[in-house]
Amino acid sequence: MGSSECHTQMIGRRDFLSQLSAAVAGSTFALQNACASKNTELADNSGPVTPLPTIRLGDHKVTRLIVGSNPISGYSYMGPVLDQHMREYFTPERIVKVLWKCEQEGINTHQFSRPEQMADVFGKLRDRGSKMKFICLHASGSQYTSIEQVVQSTRPIAIVHHGGVTDRLFRDGKSREVHDFVKRVHDAGVLAGVSAHNPDCIKRIADEGWQVDLFMTCFYYITRTPEELEKMPPVVTVQVGRVFFASDPLEMTKVIRQVGQPCLGFKILAAGRMCHDKQSVAEAFKFAFKHVKATDGVIVGMYPRYHDQIRQNAQYTREFAAP
Repeated sequence: MGSSECHTQMIGRRDFLSQLSAAVAGSTFALQNACASKNTELADNSGPVTPLPTIRLGDHKVTRLIVGSNPISGYSYMGPVLDQHMREYFTPERIVKVLWKCEQEGINTHQFSRPEQMADVFGKLRDRGSKMKFICLHASGSQYTSIEQVVQSTRPIAIVHHGGVTDRLFRDGKSREVHDFVKRVHDAGVLAGVSAHNPDCIKRIADEGWQVDLFMTCFYYITRTPEELEKMPPVVTVQVGRVFFASDPLEMTKVIRQVGQPCLGFKILAAGRMCHDKQSVAEAFKFAFKHVKATDGVIVGMYPRYHDQIRQNAQYTREFAAP
């Protein structure tokens, strides 16, 4: 099945169960090779690397592939077992090694979401000579730290309002809080963006002319309310975790192409559900870059415990995102 067919097909009961099975396979794909692997994926790359295609975020040139934060933070969207597996792997020392490896493979930007976890990591990377740029996913009313503290401790090039919080505030009639957040980020001296899973939030911000520098755009609207889910085609009698509808990427990428700001698409692999083999991953990258603007990029979480996902994803970006 081609990428367009895969993304346009609506999920019926049989299709959902098939994709659920594939998701389980994808989440354990790396684990199956555990005995044979010795973590060679984090070995230093001494050879020259072909540069990745880049886009502009303000005055910054960033690669069209950005390494995401969910695996590093222990969010697999596959259940608590894999969450714990990721948390045990991503010690502070290994996070430094993984991000260094990403930079060696040509990726120059990391999107993070936990300043309290990452400040020391970024310091160690910079001491090592890293030039990696950082984008922080944050939220109004964060319990951890203020915008000003984020800027001081992590020195990001941009701070983006958290997508799940954006969806909720817009739904509750409190979009002003997101608008005020954007202004505070600009006042702190860095680029300001908004993330959302609901494409209507992105469209509304663009239509209202907010002064945002970038968007983070989820390929799957995974924050639907129970009432919204009831209006969707039947999926399965008992919901297992979050529901990923195959039609969602076309809806979000349509909005991405309509807005003028750079967009960073995330969950292009459906949180691992498109990772059961290399062909599925390649098709997902191909779909993403084919359906967004030339000024857009993608954010992909990487878990290179048993397989060199970093090099593989960089290669797909060179192949499908080139001008």
